[in-house]
Amino acid sequence: MNLVVSHWSASPLVVAACAAATAVHLLGARGLAADARRARRAMPHGLAREAVAFYVGTLAVVLALVSPIGYWAQRFVWVRSGQDVLLAVIAPALIVLGAPWLPLRRGLERAGRDGRRERQVPEESVNVAEEARRWLRLPIAVTVGFNVAWCGWHLPVLYDAARAQRVVFACEVITYLGLGVMFWLQLIGSRPYAPGLAPLRRVVLVVGTAVVSSGLAMVLVFSSAVLYPGYEGGQHHVLGLVADQQVGGAALWVIMLVPYSVAIVALLIRWLNTEESADLAAGLDRLLKPAGPAWPSRPGLR
Repeated sequence: MNLVVSHWSASPLVVAACAAATAVHLLGARGLAADARRARRAMPHGLAREAVAFYVGTLAVVLALVSPIGYWAQRFVWVRSGQDVLLAVIAPALIVLGAPWLPLRRGLERAGRDGRRERQVPEESVNVAEEARRWLRLPIAVTVGFNVAWCGWHLPVLYDAARAQRVVFACEVITYLGLGVMFWLQLIGSRPYAPGLAPLRRVVLVVGTAVVSSGLAMVLVFSSAVLYPGYEGGQHHVLGLVADQQVGGAALWVIMLVPYSVAIVALLIRWLNTEESADLAAGLDRLLKPAGPAWPSRPGLR
């Protein structure tokens, strides 16, 4: 146990970036609260729950990069697999669930004002939503881009280069987080953004992504050759490098399927609720529609 917890990766830049994002979010949340008090309106529902999700997502990024995970990911493929899932899937999903866009924008505005009088910002930031609509209308392109990046960074050349060179590793982290956030924005609502596809079509995107990721994991699990020679100099006292790759593939397969399965179930429930609501509305319309006479009326007959 001491061998695990005694090795920590040191990255002051990551800690500073996550601390700055948290501080700006807190500042923006206070600004939104002040705006609501001045306008005498209630705060948006679920704002505290969203803030917690964003902070947990930020913590997941820190744990993936500045913890024993960051240290041992440079020595074992299976730890690197867990780090990749944290950075590309779990942390982006939590950040999107946290809907930090309005608080972050409000915090940047407050920080840039430097004592100037605060102006009132409406609850619905129409401009922010309009800025994102251009690429939110391309869910298939975003999904394809995410899967290409996910598989591309697992190619042996890029995988070993990210381990050996800090600049390449930084590009990998930025790609995972950026495309991961864009991908999850196609699947779940994140105030003020709303997915453009119906729930059932979003299920297709998740299933396709899960299939691609499972295929990549199967390549690692069933391979009997060394795919990542850059890890040959690692500390493989118990596992050989091939066995390490196979365990890493299993870790990708199992851990990655958990958030995707949760997303599929949630989207299916939403789709069923939508269908039931539509059927109920149609039934009420038929019930409230005035019925015609049972017998046709004829002039002159009583």
